[in-house]
Amino acid sequence: MIGFGAGEPDFPTPDYIVDAAVEACKNPKYHRYTPAGGLPELKAAIAAKTLRDSGYEVDASQVLVTNGGKQAIYEAFAAILDPGDEVIVPAPYWTTYPESIRLAGGVPVEVVADETTGYRVSVEQLEAARTEKTKVVLFVSPSNPTGAVYSEAETEAIGRWAVEHGLWVLTDEIYEHLVYGGASAASLPAVLPELREKCIVVNGVAKTYAMTGWRVGWIIGPKDVVKAATNLQSHATSNVSNVAQIAALAAVSGNLDAVAEMGRAFDRRRQTIVRMLNEIEGVVCPTPEGAFYVYPSVKALLGKEIRGKRPQTSVELAALILDEAEVAVVPGEAFGTPGYLRLSYALGDEDLVEGVSRMQKLLAEATD
Repeated sequence: MIGFGAGEPDFPTPDYIVDAAVEACKNPKYHRYTPAGGLPELKAAIAAKTLRDSGYEVDASQVLVTNGGKQAIYEAFAAILDPGDEVIVPAPYWTTYPESIRLAGGVPVEVVADETTGYRVSVEQLEAARTEKTKVVLFVSPSNPTGAVYSEAETEAIGRWAVEHGLWVLTDEIYEHLVYGGASAASLPAVLPELREKCIVVNGVAKTYAMTGWRVGWIIGPKDVVKAATNLQSHATSNVSNVAQIAALAAVSGNLDAVAEMGRAFDRRRQTIVRMLNEIEGVVCPTPEGAFYVYPSVKALLGKEIRGKRPQTSVELAALILDEAEVAVVPGEAFGTPGYLRLSYALGDEDLVEGVSRMQKLLAEATD
């Protein structure tokens, strides 16, 4: 079976990061409780990394170190949402966003973009979804599951719209360094300084440094929001593992050579998978500019006969591909938009070609 479902790099964590963790294991200082909001030296390093990479200057007191990006997202929403507050969520979306909003008492309001706009929502769409209950707009660039990247002009326009209407923005920058073909991921609070008092940045080491299993993320935001989220974390989990924090310290304090190497491999695979998927009749696969996913439309294949079955949904089509070709993909229903499949290209080149070749052979059999 060949799996295209993984949301993580297929590279090991760089040696210098692992070495830092090994040394931390030997240091009794890190065998004990540490501040719930994160090691002071790591918070300072995250602030420095944010200035270096995004041009956004923050103080260490504006940083909360969390157990991965998921905890960061939930705690950010929990800190600013009151029951019934609406959050505008561009779709396709990563599955955790609406659930975190609901857990925090909020109401996710979906705004759908499709392949005709490169899966990017417009200010006009956001405005159409805004009500008197809207409190937050979610902004994700590069995107999981689509790989969409907003231009700096598009980013600024969305930020200005949020400022105009007094809305909070939660911006997830976890894929900031995985961009291709001349694209760049602009950081909203850097592009639009007047947004900073109502902007929360979520980020982490998982994707940039191949550290998904280390579980270190962070929130950057106004001091009162970070303080509230820190109080919540102190009662929920207390401090992130000290060993993982020291590994993260080595990561964010170091250079970006490892992600540059990963990026070259991902870019090569990106071009291969887009070309091969677009060779399948009935599949439309836009070229992603970031992250490590493609999100092809398979609407034209639904209802067609393939090996005696007529899949009516992308869930049914994904099940058929798994059963008949032994290839695992994720149906668009998981991301709020039926009729699509998500495939990660964070797998070896040979497996990628073999997996898509199997899909090509199977789906070529589709008939009316």
